[in-house]
Amino acid sequence: MFGAHIAQCSRAVASTSSARAASLHTSAVLQAQLTLRASARARKIQRTLKASLERRAELEAEARANRPHVILGHKAGDEAKWKNSDLARILVTAEDIANSPPPSIDPRTGKVVLPKYMSYGLTEKETEAFFEVLPHLTVQGQVQNQTKGDNTEARTLVSAEVNASREVPGNNLMFARLVDLRNADAGGIAFENRRRIVAEFSEPEKPNDTGRPEVQAAIMTMEIRNMWNHLITFKKDIASRRHLRQIIHKRAKILRYLKRVDEDRYDRVLERMGVERGAVEGELVV
Repeated sequence: MFGAHIAQCSRAVASTSSARAASLHTSAVLQAQLTLRASARARKIQRTLKASLERRAELEAEARANRPHVILGHKAGDEAKWKNSDLARILVTAEDIANSPPPSIDPRTGKVVLPKYMSYGLTEKETEAFFEVLPHLTVQGQVQNQTKGDNTEARTLVSAEVNASREVPGNNLMFARLVDLRNADAGGIAFENRRRIVAEFSEPEKPNDTGRPEVQAAIMTMEIRNMWNHLITFKKDIASRRHLRQIIHKRAKILRYLKRVDEDRYDRVLERMGVERGAVEGELVV
């Protein structure tokens, strides 16, 4: 009887120990599985985050590549947009002046070949007055001075007129060399370009309208490109770089005003300047 009771107690104790051991074993396995799952989720989250960051970087790089240049106004490799614009067509560069023929006298006609680019804002009307009308008036004045108060015969009168006319080509050549734009410095070339811009971007009903937004934006675009070419050579010119940023934001401000007033005029002037919308809209980082 006593032996049977001890055996039963032994079996109960063994059964309890087995249950505890089994319970402990099952909990450790579950904890390990949970840890593995958590690690797998963390790695998956890290991979997803890394892929998202890489994709974002790719999109940003693609956007930067497709975004027009803030200074040049067009995408990389799209230089034709600027060359075909109205602003580029009317501007004069130092290379254009150097490649143009200097003034000379045509040996066949004896007339002066005028320079292609003239300084001091000489227009066609003023050129005609200086090189056509004024020489004839000068000849008449000289003839009148030579024959004044004399009963000169017709032969003498013709001789005086011929002598005075011989001086005209030489005088015209000297004056043509004087007003040739190749004598001007960078400031003189910029003055001529500003005059051309005002004449080109003003309305026919109101010429020389320097306060027109289109005129101001075009003049600033010319200055921006000139300053950019300067900074390509002189990269450490901090003052010019600061001024470049200021004028870019000033042009953007004027164009925003024009867009509010008349968006059709805004689009038209951008096309005439060879500038895309993305170069003057949004955040401008120079």
